[in-house]
Amino acid sequence: MDMTADTTAMQPPPGSLAHWLAGHADLGGEALAGLVALIEPLGSQAAIKSAVNGRYVFATTGLAQMFEREQVVGHTDAELLKPDETTALRRVEQTVMAQRHPVVSEHKLEINGRRREFSVTRMTVGQDFLLAVWHERTEERHRESHLQRALAQIEQQQVALEQIRRELQQGSGRDDVSGLYMRPQFDDQLLREIDLSSREHREFALVVIALDASPAVTALGEAAQQRLLEGMGRMLRANTRAMDSACRIGPHRFAVLLSGVGLATAHARMEQLRRQCVAQIVVLNGEDLGLSISMGVSSFPHTASRQDELTAASEAAVHEAQRRGGNQVVLASIAFG
Repeated sequence: MDMTADTTAMQPPPGSLAHWLAGHADLGGEALAGLVALIEPLGSQAAIKSAVNGRYVFATTGLAQMFEREQVVGHTDAELLKPDETTALRRVEQTVMAQRHPVVSEHKLEINGRRREFSVTRMTVGQDFLLAVWHERTEERHRESHLQRALAQIEQQQVALEQIRRELQQGSGRDDVSGLYMRPQFDDQLLREIDLSSREHREFALVVIALDASPAVTALGEAAQQRLLEGMGRMLRANTRAMDSACRIGPHRFAVLLSGVGLATAHARMEQLRRQCVAQIVVLNGEDLGLSISMGVSSFPHTASRQDELTAASEAAVHEAQRRGGNQVVLASIAFG
């Protein structure tokens, strides 16, 4: 029998805690105490329990405070908690002892008349002991619950507002989803703006906006896409002047004509709009979808003076914004010659 091979197979892998402890046995106790001390500031409490009699043989001071008891060490769960809670804890402990690997479980305990929630991670220590790290999540779950209720209310309000808007705009020739004018109106408006600006020797800006693709939103299907289009429509209707023109020009494309506005001012305004979109809450089924957009800004007559060239310049800038990762404003390049 090759005893050397068996011994090598039993060695802990290099870089593991067990490997380090094997070479520094005199520091093992100090290292364990240090790890326990490090997790306490994070709001976690550690305990070691005998698997034989179920009594706690070690517990951090915070665990007794968590259970609102003077002492935990020397007691069993049956002496500290309600019978049904003790049964649930014991069931998980038996699973851990049988599987011999860390297990995370959630527990709801009633402590002094108050319902509290905990996340507990357990693992075996040898054959007779069980190490557990407790982390209370009561306040976290309360905040999550309040957030879900708030998101549900926002979603109800958004759905109601969109329904009212559709009813008011019925027959107006606007896009039913975004509430904005469509591509034909945009092309007409762009031609008129070019003609007017040419005659009056003034400038204007053309912005093309694209919704950034999101795998999470795509997975939610058409309803999520529609909710984002509705949100983008609300943002453009609320953030454009009467002399500007905002339209939906494609499935996930929008365009804005900023009349009498130069390139620098247009960039500043669109950057402000981008930030507002990031902060905008768009909700579907209680989940914030996140509104991320890419924008390309061109200027008449500095970028181009023809309709097709101006549109192409803004589109190219949008593609560049998306190539960079999205959620940004890019100025169209200006040819010098």
